[in-house]
Amino acid sequence: MKLGVVSDTHDNLDYVEAAVSHFEAEDADVVVHCGDIVAPFSATPFDADFDFHAVRGNNDGEWKLREIVESFGTYHDDFAHLTLGGTDVAVYHGTEAGLVDALVESGSYDYVLRGHTHRRTFEQRNGTVHINPGGLPISGADELFHVAVIDLETGDVSFTPL
Repeated sequence: MKLGVVSDTHDNLDYVEAAVSHFEAEDADVVVHCGDIVAPFSATPFDADFDFHAVRGNNDGEWKLREIVESFGTYHDDFAHLTLGGTDVAVYHGTEAGLVDALVESGSYDYVLRGHTHRRTFEQRNGTVHINPGGLPISGADELFHVAVIDLETGDVSFTPL
C-alpha cells in the first residue's frame, strides 16, 4: 500500500495539481493532506483515484472546506488516527511542536505525519517515523515544494520536489 503525503499547499493550484499527478503516477492508494489547504477550490483536485484524508491547518478557516472534502474524502478536524493495512498513522497539522513530539514519543504510531513548518522532515525515533513533506516555499523554509510517498509494506519513504 502506498501513502501520499502533502501539506501546506495554501491555495496554490499549480502545486496541488502537480501533487495529484505525482500521486496518481506513483499509484498511491491513500493521500493525506496535513493541513493548510485553505479554500475549498484548492481541495477539489484531490477528488482523484485514491482515498483522501485531510486535517485542519491553522489557515483552514473556510467553512465550506469540510463540505467539499467530504464530498469525495474524509475531513478530520485537528487530528486523525488512521489504520492503513495494519499500520497506525497519526496526522496533525503541527502547530504545537510539543504535541508532535508527544505523538512521536508515545510509541502508539508507526508514522506521525505533520506540516505547518514548510520544512521537510524525516526522523526515526523509538520505532516511529516522523515525516513532514514540506510545503509552499516560504522564507526560512524549503526552497522547493515537496511531497512524500511512503510504501507501507517496505517502509521506503521518498520525497519528490514538484
